[in-house]
Amino acid sequence: MSLSKQETHFLTTFSATGKSVFTYQQAVDYWQSSVAATNSLGRLVRKGWLQRLERGLYMIIPLEAGPERLWSENAFVLASNLISPGAVAYWSALRFWNMTEQIPQVHFIQTTKRKKAISIQGVKFQFITVADRYFFGITTRKIENLPITVTDREKTIIDSASRPDLSGGILQLAQAMQSSLNSLDWEKLDKYIAQWGGGVIAKRIGYLVETLSLPIPHRELKLKHWQSITSKGISPLEPGAGQIGPVVTRWKLQINLPIESQSYKLE
Repeated sequence: MSLSKQETHFLTTFSATGKSVFTYQQAVDYWQSSVAATNSLGRLVRKGWLQRLERGLYMIIPLEAGPERLWSENAFVLASNLISPGAVAYWSALRFWNMTEQIPQVHFIQTTKRKKAISIQGVKFQFITVADRYFFGITTRKIENLPITVTDREKTIIDSASRPDLSGGILQLAQAMQSSLNSLDWEKLDKYIAQWGGGVIAKRIGYLVETLSLPIPHRELKLKHWQSITSKGISPLEPGAGQIGPVVTRWKLQINLPIESQSYKLE
C-alpha cells in the first residue's frame, strides 16, 4: 500500500539512523504528539510497513527483503532490541561466532531483568536472567550495518560451561572450544573465569581443556589454577544426564557423558 509523504519521511529517517526497531516513545518524540504517533503507527502496521513486536515496540520491515529473510538472517538484530540491558548469548552466541554449525530453534538473550519468552513471526526468543555480576563480556557488532549486542567469544564459552542446557550440551561446548582454539583469547578467558568466581565453569572448562589436549598458552599453570578455584562437591559434566559414570576427583566432576569416545582430538 502507498505511503503518504509524512509516513515516507518517518520511515526513511528512522532507517537512516539505524532505528529499524524502535519504541512507541521514540515515535511520539518524532511526531510530537501521542495521538499522531498512535494513528501513524496503526496505519503503517496495516499497510505492512511495520511489524508490531510487542506492546510499545515496532520494527521497520526491510524494503529489499521482506519479513522472511529478516527472520532467518537478522533475528540477532531483533533479539538485541527486545530488552535492555540484553545480549545474544548461549547457543545463539555460539552460532553468531561460528562456533557451531547447529542452528538453535530458540534465540537466547541474556539479561539482568525478568521477561517471559515471546514468539514473533514463529521465531521464539527466550530471556535468561542473570545477576548483575554475571552480566559482562558484552560487545557490539553489526549485521548489515545494524548493531547487535552479543556476548564475546570468551564470555560465550563461560556461559556455555555454566548452562550447557542452553548451549546445545557439553559436547557442543567441547566442539566449540576445539574449533575456536586459535580465535579465543585464553588470557581473557582465564580472567573471566576468575571474575565469575570459578566454580563449576572452572571444572568443566578445565576438564575439557585437559581431556581434549587443547594446547592453550601456559596450559599447566591454568589447569592448576582452575583446579584450585572449583566449587565444593561433585558436579555433573552434563546437567540432566543422570548420576552415572566415573568421578574425576581432581576436577570434582562426574563424567556422565564420555568425552574421550568422541572424535574431538586435535589433528
